[in-house]
Amino acid sequence: MAQQTFQPGRNVFVVDDSPGGPYSAFFDDDGEAGYFYAVDLTSDDLILDVVPVYEAATISERNRKSSLSIIWSADGQKCALLINDAPHAAFDFNAQRGFSRARAPRSFEQKRGSWKNSDHSWSDAAVAWLGIRKSA
Repeated sequence: MAQQTFQPGRNVFVVDDSPGGPYSAFFDDDGEAGYFYAVDLTSDDLILDVVPVYEAATISERNRKSSLSIIWSADGQKCALLINDAPHAAFDFNAQRGFSRARAPRSFEQKRGSWKNSDHSWSDAAVAWLGIRKSA
């Protein structure tokens, strides 16, 4: 599990590899927005999917320090991005699907990767394996 303290809207990059390989996930805040990426370490394309997490300008408490964690399922086929212990995004590598609580439209066109484009709509079932009952 990767963990870091950060402030939304300030550049941060956190990566964590699946315990069951060959997948990885990373979170990137470029100062304007935060995105969560699904990666296949054996693929030439590498990036399988990207989901929006937030736009920094819309966060009311940007100056407050927050905790960020990337957690993997025991089989390494699912991962979740937690901010302040609440799930904000997730990937299911078996289902080839990304999920996000952000209600932002896709601000990019996915040009590569093997996963089908989806609307990344949230489902609590995507993180049921975590056993967390908190909502973001």
